[in-house]
Amino acid sequence: MKKSLTNDKKIKLVALDMDGTLLNSRHQVSKENKEAIQKAQEQGVVVVLSTGRSISTCREHADALGLTSYLVTVNGSEIWDENRNLFRRELLKNEQIEWMYNLSRQYNAGFWAISTERNWHDEMPEDLHNWEWMKFGFNIEDQAIRETVFRKLQEKGEFELTNSFIHNIEINPIGINKAKGLEIVCGRLGIKMDNVMAVGDSLNDMAMIKEAGLGVAMGNAQEKVKLAADWVTTTNDENGVAIAIQSWILNNEKLSE
Repeated sequence: MKKSLTNDKKIKLVALDMDGTLLNSRHQVSKENKEAIQKAQEQGVVVVLSTGRSISTCREHADALGLTSYLVTVNGSEIWDENRNLFRRELLKNEQIEWMYNLSRQYNAGFWAISTERNWHDEMPEDLHNWEWMKFGFNIEDQAIRETVFRKLQEKGEFELTNSFIHNIEINPIGINKAKGLEIVCGRLGIKMDNVMAVGDSLNDMAMIKEAGLGVAMGNAQEKVKLAADWVTTTNDENGVAIAIQSWILNNEKLSE
């Protein structure tokens, strides 16, 4: 564990990854997680979704949870304010997108991309230079090919490289990650990163887990994430988010059965 932790650490903001963290394996928010989030908000704690997803695929969850603060989306490439208005956006260059798209074809790799208008899966528009792009991703189950593609991306020196699942690679503009997004949000809210609890399961959560005052890894997290975290909760199918909120914010206040 990287920090000396006590249960009286004052948490003022909770940053939650979605897939593999807030959402269970059925891609749902459990009753226990929802109740814990509501209780934390009632105590004045700000709850922020910090996700690799785009606004189109996380807004519904934020609204259903009654979240009233910022959203950090696309791994920090976008930040949305309390009224769901775009506050900040960082783009990849179209030439970078074209290069990565060609790389996917060279290695016959599955891919996806997030533009400002829509999400693309294993297809791209013919006029990709007429779109604005925020993220590109590869799905590669073959480890040798995945490592080769990762190395080529790394050699470019132009990208922030993470993953949201063991078999994928996520690419954002260099220097853009969830921690950077949260630092901006905290600056707007007058909250120090030391008073943030960040919860996640994958490499795209590593930066915020390291930078937060309390970094929490899910029980189902990748091993590197667990090693970087200050504390490990239960899995996403065992209400790990609720357990973390209970343990560090609600002082083990019992949630309803």
